[in-house]
Amino acid sequence: MDHIRTAIEQARKERELNKQKRDNPFTAPLQLSPDEAKLALEQLWQKLPDHDINPKRLTRNRVMTYAANAAATPFDVMRTNLLHEMRSNKWRRVAITSPGSKCGKTTISLNLAFSLARQRDIRVMVIELDMRRPAIARILGMRHNTNFASVLAVQTKVDDSIQRVGDNLAFAVPQSSNQSPAELLQSVHAAHVIDAIEQRYQPDIMIFDMPPMLVADDTIAFTDQIDCMLLVGAAETTTMDEIHRCKQDLEARTNLLGVVLNKCRYVDTAESYGTY
Repeated sequence: MDHIRTAIEQARKERELNKQKRDNPFTAPLQLSPDEAKLALEQLWQKLPDHDINPKRLTRNRVMTYAANAAATPFDVMRTNLLHEMRSNKWRRVAITSPGSKCGKTTISLNLAFSLARQRDIRVMVIELDMRRPAIARILGMRHNTNFASVLAVQTKVDDSIQRVGDNLAFAVPQSSNQSPAELLQSVHAAHVIDAIEQRYQPDIMIFDMPPMLVADDTIAFTDQIDCMLLVGAAETTTMDEIHRCKQDLEARTNLLGVVLNKCRYVDTAESYGTY
């Protein structure tokens, strides 16, 4: 396992070095003062197409963190722990995956994203890379025709693929499925596109909604492009053996932040407070 981790770390170092050497493919380098750079970044985000959220639609899809409420509290706790860990390690990219399907990883990703976005000084970008069964556009009611897979293949402009929700939350999502995304995710072109998005929009947190690990090799193919990973398991469905297998693979390739147990029907009273 050590030689795998060493190879991944070397790949990350090369990615950072190449990113420093490459010119931004979207804009020519400008010499701006800190205030000018801040204003330019704010204007860049405001130029993104704005998508109006329907709170009732979010609630129907179990996305509860659009506004502060009791149901949002567990995700707010997760948000605080995540921010502490990522800031301490100067990480920006976190991926969320699961052993199998129907564990709720997309629901976790969206709840975490909206919880983070309620902190107005944080810019959050969600990139859906589960291209075999994309779900975010459907959940949020997005009808933009851009397929993010074509962006990763450098066939479509990045600016046409991102939609903004509010002032500080953005989504880059596929609209249709792609049955062979693993080759695309581990391509040099895809890595350059992700680097360019990060460089252009400078989000504080990038959340990648990944495919299930035991279904295909898509997630493993992308691990050298992220800083850390969250693994989501479903109570009474995901087995300990599945979690153990995924945990071993992830720890050999990236930084595993932890395992989230989703869909729990029974919560210890010591873990609740009042109506929470």
